[in-house]
Amino acid sequence: MGIVRIFGLVLIAVGSVLLIFGYQATQSVGERIVDGVTGHFTNQTMLYLIGGVAAVVGGLGLSVWGGGRAKT
Repeated sequence: MGIVRIFGLVLIAVGSVLLIFGYQATQSVGERIVDGVTGHFTNQTMLYLIGGVAAVVGGLGLSVWGGGRAKT
């Protein structure tokens, strides 16, 4: 297993943790109040969610398509 695929797996793990933190933040009382009043989540919560999705998608891409044979 190449270093690129290992980095992809690490990105998947980090992205999953960010998504969990983001989901927990959306369920907090303060976040529900802000969402109820403004109709949007706070910037920090959105960064957790967007960053988590981006990390998981990037990690999947690196794990699946990264680390091909080196051309000599």
